Amino acid sequence: MSDLNDLLYPATVQAKAAIEAKKAFFPYAGALAATALGLDGGEVAERLLERERLGTTAFGKGVALPHARLEGLSGVKGLLLELDRGIDFNAVDGLPVDVFFVLLSPVDCGADHLKALARVSRYLRDEQAVARLRGAKSSEALYALVSGQARDAA
Repeated sequence: MSDLNDLLYPATVQAKAAIEAKKAFFPYAGALAATALGLDGGEVAERLLERERLGTTAFGKGVALPHARLEGLSGVKGLLLELDRGIDFNAVDGLPVDVFFVLLSPVDCGADHLKALARVSRYLRDEQAVARLRGAKSSEALYALVSGQARDAA
C-alpha cells in the first residue's frame, strides 16, 4: 500500500465526520484546513466550490477527490475525511460519497499538483485500500492507514 504521509498530518485526517449534505461539505473542509493548516477557511471552501462547479470530483464507488489551488501554500497538502454516512455529491455512478481526499496546492506548483492528483487517485481507486479506510474506527487509525504506519489499523 502506498503511503500519503507527505500530504497528510494527523490533524488533517478525520474519521466518522458528520456532514449532512454537499452544501455543508465545503465550509466543513475549509474549517478543517483553517484549524489544521492555518489557511483561510472561507477561501479554501470557495476555491473547492469553484472547482466543483466545473464538474464533479466524485469519481464513483463512494469516493471524491476535491481539489483547488491557493495562494500562500508552501507545498501540496491534503485533507482526508471519511464520513459517518455518504452524501449526494453528483458522483458519476450516482452513489453517495463517504470518502473525500481534499488536495490543496500552491497556485504555481504545476506538475506537483498533477502528480499528487494522480497518486491520490490511484490510491483511492484501490477498492481494498478504500475498504480499510471505511473500517477505521478513529481518526488516529485512519491516519495510520494512509501514512503507512499500520497495515490493518481499525
